Amino acid sequence: MSGGPALARRLGLGDAVALGLGSMLGAGVFAVWGPASAAAGGAVLVALVLAATVAVCNATSSAQLAAQYPTSGGTYVYGRERLGAWPGFLAGWGFVVGKTASCAAMALTVAAYTVPAPWQRPAAVAVVLLAGALGYRGITRTARATRVVLVVVLGCLAVGLLAALTGTRSAAGLGPQLEQGWGEHGAYGVLQAAGLLFFAFAGYARVATLGEEVRDPARTIPRAVLLALATAAAVYAAVALTLLATLGADATAAAVSPLADAVAAGRVPGAAVVVGVGAAAASFGALLALLAGVSRTTLAMARGHDLPRRLGVVHPVHQVPHRAEAVVVVAVAALAATGDLRWSIGLSSTGVLVYYLVANLSAWTQTAPHRRYPRVLQALGALLCVALVAALPLTSLLAGIAVLLAGVLYRAVVLRARRRGRAAPRTPGASPPGAPPGGP
Repeated sequence: MSGGPALARRLGLGDAVALGLGSMLGAGVFAVWGPASAAAGGAVLVALVLAATVAVCNATSSAQLAAQYPTSGGTYVYGRERLGAWPGFLAGWGFVVGKTASCAAMALTVAAYTVPAPWQRPAAVAVVLLAGALGYRGITRTARATRVVLVVVLGCLAVGLLAALTGTRSAAGLGPQLEQGWGEHGAYGVLQAAGLLFFAFAGYARVATLGEEVRDPARTIPRAVLLALATAAAVYAAVALTLLATLGADATAAAVSPLADAVAAGRVPGAAVVVGVGAAAASFGALLALLAGVSRTTLAMARGHDLPRRLGVVHPVHQVPHRAEAVVVVAVAALAATGDLRWSIGLSSTGVLVYYLVANLSAWTQTAPHRRYPRVLQALGALLCVALVAALPLTSLLAGIAVLLAGVLYRAVVLRARRRGRAAPRTPGASPPGAPPGGP
């Protein structure tokens, strides 16, 4: 279903892992613990395990599909190929909308850690424009920039966690906090926290949306997805344990930036500044990777005639979908200028869980020659995606449903207009619809 010029295969395994990991170690590792702890209390550790389980199921489905369909677009393509045009559209639309919200959240986090409050929204817009300019120059530049950012982020996180552990420990131990959290918040709170934490994990299959630019995709994509996911899960577990051990569940839930608070309570001078640098770098790296993924899905949807066809163009020199990238950058900048971080996290989780629901259902239909993982993983992934969507905060859920329905309405109107155009009677000798003036 390419219908247009191909992108260049320039990414190796290291680049692919960096882009996937860069998408996960963004605003989530610094911002998601507050709302997740508010939902689940000390049982946020259970929620983290549940979110990681969903991520593993979804990652194996995405890797299996990407090996069979190594082209741009991710689950938009897989859904169309395995389930039909409508499921593919829902996946693509959910991804584009959800990850546009994620991009805005990343830009707002960069600004929050670098400039005073009155300047944060203009700074967030400037960050989006800078990331868009880097992406316009080519995917290898994006991958190199993401590698550099990852080194900075992991170093800052290591300093921050060690500094936090030098401070006063929480009065409650980990065991009592876990028991109390489960008793107070119950299964629903844990499911809601897992849905919010999924926002942090949802970058693991970003390389699948870049499948047309990966060398040896059948081998590289599955390995890159699982390596990136395993690394991110280890980092998130270390952060969660540190926050519960130092701040405790209640203080983590009340904090706007829990990790910064934990570091500030430690005994290492200047560590809070290091964490601020890490937060800004992580969010910028995730923004770079996410913009690349959203623009490639937009490219695929334009090729499939589900978005305006003018967006399905590849730059002849830089070999990037430059029109799609420009539209995505404008949309993200608009959200960054007007949006809210926590609302963006919920909206992103809604759209992306729908995306992965379609991925699991698509992988379920694959036949033996293309099957790498047992079907039970796809069934479990689909069921958990539905459960986590249903448990998300009501405002985020309703906003996500409204956006999905708007996309369905848009496609229905476009399809109806096309059918009318094909059915319209033509004057003898006139050109068929869509033909250039003057005949063929």
